[in-house]
Amino acid sequence: MERSLETRVSQAVDAWLRWLPRWEPATHRGRRSPCRRCLGSPILDAAGLGSDVPHGVQHGLSTRITTIIDREVSDYTGLNLPLLQAELDQQQERNRARSYRPREDLAPEFEGLPLDPDPVPGQPFLFTIAGFEQEAAASVPPLPPLSEEAKQALRREMALADEKAEQTGRAVCRLLLPHRVRIRQAVAEFVEPQIAALLDELTTSLDAPFDPRDLA
Repeated sequence: MERSLETRVSQAVDAWLRWLPRWEPATHRGRRSPCRRCLGSPILDAAGLGSDVPHGVQHGLSTRITTIIDREVSDYTGLNLPLLQAELDQQQERNRARSYRPREDLAPEFEGLPLDPDPVPGQPFLFTIAGFEQEAAASVPPLPPLSEEAKQALRREMALADEKAEQTGRAVCRLLLPHRVRIRQAVAEFVEPQIAALLDELTTSLDAPFDPRDLA
């Protein structure tokens, strides 16, 4: 498993490095709520992407690596945890029955992010994507209830799945360490110059708040 996992981590980093030259700083208002996937992530620590790196850059890598962990857990669950797998299969069938599924087929850079921007005080949305998603989910019948014995057995299998996720996460973080140099080099080449340009532009606008042509 270790060799296969090492290959997948390397491929995920390669894919992120191919995407990084297309990254551009966001020009819209930032979100007030932190990203639960990236905040305090040991994956980002292992990759050497600290708080000085823009969130969009972090998110593109953390999502790709998290997908590897999720697939490892999914494979383990399918082979060893029949109750949990049956529950997941039912949930998947329920999701397929939804008429609106906006979270599907997103690029890694957008997976796990809120579907809608933060609202502006005093300017409510007429509608939201998350609202449409909730309406579609409400139209699908809920899963059948479980007996107390089945719940306890399911909790045991969920604990095993969590242990597998933690084990895989530690292995992935260890495998990321050899990639730190090229990750930081790519950030220095493609990200830092854009941030520096934004800071220069901001400094210029603060030093000269009026367009000199307006004073002529």
